[in-house]
Amino acid sequence: MLEAAGYEVVVPLQNLCCGRLLYDYGMLDRAKRLLRNIIDELRSELERGTPIIGLEPSCVSVFKDELLNLFPDDADARRLSESVTLLGDFLAADTSWSAPRLDVKAVVHAHCHHKSVLGTAGDKAVLEAMGVDANWLDDGCCGMAGAFGFEAGEHYEVSVKAGELALLPNVRNAAPDELIVTNGFSCREQIGQCTDRAALHLADIIHLAVGRAQH
Repeated sequence: MLEAAGYEVVVPLQNLCCGRLLYDYGMLDRAKRLLRNIIDELRSELERGTPIIGLEPSCVSVFKDELLNLFPDDADARRLSESVTLLGDFLAADTSWSAPRLDVKAVVHAHCHHKSVLGTAGDKAVLEAMGVDANWLDDGCCGMAGAFGFEAGEHYEVSVKAGELALLPNVRNAAPDELIVTNGFSCREQIGQCTDRAALHLADIIHLAVGRAQH
């Protein structure tokens, strides 16, 4: 999709992880090693000023929050933080990008980190530019919360109850021709586990629009 927009896309050859789950369990030393590995691997791109696009809100939030807390005086860490952006924010800021049209209705749920740390303005602007009739839910947390919803016993029960407060009923009540959209992997997993719908990422929506425009 980015290549269709005129960009040359480079994917790191090394498997890099932001360590999101490690913070929840207090494994900060291991998390710092993973982040240092990312800084070292991407240093040449950082020096070139290459934008770094993130797809998962919980991962992107690490670079905006935890990274700076763990490396407060590291210039490379600050440069990495400034270089990472969500796909929606990146495209919304690109005045040369021509948004492909997709005249559909969509129910949109924002991941918790997306709402609280990053903001949803970019995604809203992209969907609006595409002509998507988006119903943004005000529905709190999906309940999955990373690994929390996969843990047997009380955590699983709490996870499902949180989802049933608003998100899951809204998804079930969506019309069959309405797309379900959320960028968070946890959110998409909760929807897939607890309803008969499959949620799409913003990248999927744009890819769908590009495909239709080509045909």
